[in-house]
Amino acid sequence: MPVPASPPDGPPTRLARSLLSPWSRFALLLVLLGAAATAMLLYEPQRLLVHGWPPQLPTGAAAALFGAVYGLCTTAFVPRPVLNLAAGAVFGASLGTLAATAGTVLGAGLAFGLGRVLGQDALRPLLRARVLAAADRMLSRHGFRSMLVIRLLPGVPFAASNYGAAVSRTSWHAFLAATALGSVPNTAAYTVAGSRAATPTSPVFLAASGFIALSAVAGALVAWRKRGQLRARAAPPAPHGPLAPEPAGARTAAVGDPPLAGAVTHRL
Repeated sequence: MPVPASPPDGPPTRLARSLLSPWSRFALLLVLLGAAATAMLLYEPQRLLVHGWPPQLPTGAAAALFGAVYGLCTTAFVPRPVLNLAAGAVFGASLGTLAATAGTVLGAGLAFGLGRVLGQDALRPLLRARVLAAADRMLSRHGFRSMLVIRLLPGVPFAASNYGAAVSRTSWHAFLAATALGSVPNTAAYTVAGSRAATPTSPVFLAASGFIALSAVAGALVAWRKRGQLRARAAPPAPHGPLAPEPAGARTAAVGDPPLAGAVTHRL
C-alpha cells in the first residue's frame, strides 16, 4: 500500500523555522544587547555616584531596586566597579555589598540565560581553535571551579565571561553558585571604597584600595599561568619516542616485488 506523501511545508512553517534558527536567535541577542547598551548610554546610571538615590524611597526598597538595575546594567556591559562604587556611596558598606552582590548574581543569570537560549547553538560550532576548545572543555568539565577562579580575578570582563560560559556546557547551579561566592571579595572591597570615597586618606579607604590592587596583580599572575596551561592542553600530542626503524627485509620486499615473484616461480 503506497504511503501518502506528506504535504509540503507552507510559508508560515518555513518562516517559523527561519526565525527559530540558531543564527536568527543570535542576531536577536545582538539586537537586544545593542538596545540595552544604547539605553545605558542615554540614561547614564553612573549619575548615582553624584546625585545619589531618590530620597523618597525606603532604604530596603531602594536597595532592592538598585540590585535590579545593577543586574540589567551588567548585561549591557556597564563596568561592575562603577556600580559597586555607587552601591557603597549610596547605601554604605554593608547594605551596598548586599545589594551589589544580589545584582551581580541577577545580571550573571540574565546574561547566562540569554546566551544559552539565543547564542549557544550558533556559536558552539565555531569553537574549533585549539585554545577555545581547551577553554570550553575546562568550563564544561569543571564548571564551578573554573567560574570561581574567573570571579576571583578582577581583570576578567564580567559580561564577556557570562556570555562565554553560556556557550559552554556549564550547568546553571554551578555557574550561579560560583558567581555568588567568588564575587563577594572584590565587590565588598569596591563598596567599602565607595562608602569612604569622601575621605580618600582614611585607613579604611586605603586598605580597600590596597586589596583591590593586590587582587589585580594576583589575578594577572593567575591569568598568565592559566593561559600557559590552556596552550599546553591545546598543543597536539608529541610522539612518545623515536620511530622504530623499518626492518630491512620489509623495505626490500616492498621495493623488489619482481625478484620475489621470480623466487617463487623458481621454487615451483
